[in-house]
Amino acid sequence: MSRGTSPGRCRACRQPIDAEPLLVYRDMPVSAQAFPTADSVAADRGAELTVIQCPACGLVQLDGPPVPYHREVIRAAAFSTEMRVFRIGQFAAWVGQHGLGGRKVLEVGCGRGEYLELLEQCGTEAHGLEYAPAAEADCRARGLRVARGYVEGPDQRLAQAPFDAFVSLNFMEHWPDPVASLLGISANLADGGLGLVEVPNFDMIAERGLYSEFISDHLSYFTRQTFAATLERGGFQVLDCASVWHDYILSATVKKRQPVDLGLIQRRREEMAGALAAFLDRFPRGRTAIWGAGHQALAVIALAGLANRIRYVVDSAPFKQGKFTPATHLPIVPPTALESDPVSALIVMAAAYSDEVAALIRARHGPELAVAILRDHGLEMR
Repeated sequence: MSRGTSPGRCRACRQPIDAEPLLVYRDMPVSAQAFPTADSVAADRGAELTVIQCPACGLVQLDGPPVPYHREVIRAAAFSTEMRVFRIGQFAAWVGQHGLGGRKVLEVGCGRGEYLELLEQCGTEAHGLEYAPAAEADCRARGLRVARGYVEGPDQRLAQAPFDAFVSLNFMEHWPDPVASLLGISANLADGGLGLVEVPNFDMIAERGLYSEFISDHLSYFTRQTFAATLERGGFQVLDCASVWHDYILSATVKKRQPVDLGLIQRRREEMAGALAAFLDRFPRGRTAIWGAGHQALAVIALAGLANRIRYVVDSAPFKQGKFTPATHLPIVPPTALESDPVSALIVMAAAYSDEVAALIRARHGPELAVAILRDHGLEMR
């Protein structure tokens, strides 16, 4: 079972929801596609629909399970001439702006391929993913690239992955666990992969009082804020988000989030270790001390491997004195140790207080004690 179907927790942020419902509709259709026949209409019964809001992230959502066909796309709007014209212009602009001509683009929930054809017309190598067997068969009969499936979570891999981009049009609101599905889509994209994602605009629905927009098929009701937050949780950076199609749709362009580049941090660590080693080489082993037992100094001592080259660490905080540096186990001593147990050199690692400390040391001990300050860019002699 998808984690998004478990009661009492937000579908997006997974925080508990124990607030009173915003709305309760009774005798509602059990789904938008459950049309009774002459043989079944006598047995048809209405269902209760409960609307709740997450107090943590603000997402408005239904408190209930998804409809049985929630993995399938049933798209009546695609038959509209006006919508077709809109999509052609939208896709052409999106493909052109992001250089997606000739690139592999996946439509997640492609239905019977109505928009796959348009993506092909706009110059992409369009691929579809659809769960409904009949819709998949229709796509294949029309010569479209399609696979049967539904993205449940981040461990899932699609046969034609990685894709350069994806589109998901008015489908995300049906997903029981939107974050897991988004993470799964992200996992099947190339680095820097783009996306065009659309959902009904709940900002507009609430502003206009469109009470009839609630239906069991739509599990989540996204405002611009909760839409962007859910996309971010799903592994994407939101490049832009706007209302389109008479304000009825929120349309977001997203980009697969890349890991933070910490190359500069690693280079600075290596450079600092080299500078510290060069400085320490000028003095007999164990004849150098460090001033400062703050978190930055503790990290430098550990990362630069200084423990066996330093005599002690000086710190003016009484609660640290008489103890040892964590992990590296250097004794922490008061400033008077510089007189009772003198050293030849001192490295000041006191962050914003370093200049003040260096000035006091120079005034007290004179030029016979070599003093260096650890700066962001390296060691500075004082």
